[in-house]
Amino acid sequence: MPFAEDPDLPRTSMGRGLDVLSELAALSADAPHGVAVRDVALALDRERSQVSRTLSALADRGLVVRGDDHRYRLAWSWYATAQELTERRLHTAGLPVLDELAEATGEACFLGVLQGDSTLTVVESIPAGSGMIGSWVGRAYPAFCSDAGRAVLWDASDEEVRAVFARTSFSSPGPNAPASVDDFLDRLRASRALGYAVVDQEAEPELYSVSAPVWDFRDEVAAGVQIVGERRALRPRTAELAEACVAAAEALSRALGAPEERRGSRAAH
Repeated sequence: MPFAEDPDLPRTSMGRGLDVLSELAALSADAPHGVAVRDVALALDRERSQVSRTLSALADRGLVVRGDDHRYRLAWSWYATAQELTERRLHTAGLPVLDELAEATGEACFLGVLQGDSTLTVVESIPAGSGMIGSWVGRAYPAFCSDAGRAVLWDASDEEVRAVFARTSFSSPGPNAPASVDDFLDRLRASRALGYAVVDQEAEPELYSVSAPVWDFRDEVAAGVQIVGERRALRPRTAELAEACVAAAEALSRALGAPEERRGSRAAH
């Protein structure tokens, strides 16, 4: 299976910092007064000196705070910086993941994020023979019927989904588009049960896709990986494409420092 044994995405200083931040956040849940360097090092199975240097660098950037007892906790400013870190990592790690997915499936692959009540394509990989014309990067599409809509709202509560679509007009050229927010929620629950989403002629006629959520080091869904193409070509390959899509989402989640139990949409609910 593509990506299943792919732990070697570039481990830059940013990647190591995300790992340490993620582990510090996880340990902080049971340590309100701060976390010792040795505890982070043990959890990550790394040298204590290496983790200490990383934490010192994060403290210099104002992302963590070191107490007088030499224990660390997350700084308030890290929450604002977390989004920027995730967005940068989505681009740097997302492209090689999508390139490998496109090569393995022969289909157009995209990475989308939530923007208001729309999904925005931020990275793409389109094989020459896919039939796709032009670029979707930077283009938004209504989330209720888009290929990534359910993936990017994977971890949202019903109330949060209703808030996203509070002013949305459920009108689409696709003959199978959700007719209401309740219809969307029903499809979202069914997708969670499958472990991936299938969008069949919801955005437009004869367009078909599978998608899966990408988790980040904050334990939140940051994006959705999509495989998109013609219905007649993709529908018979749904199981194969879904497996590859979920594996790609897991690989990108690893690169974003997602907690182990959150890597992969099947573990999300």
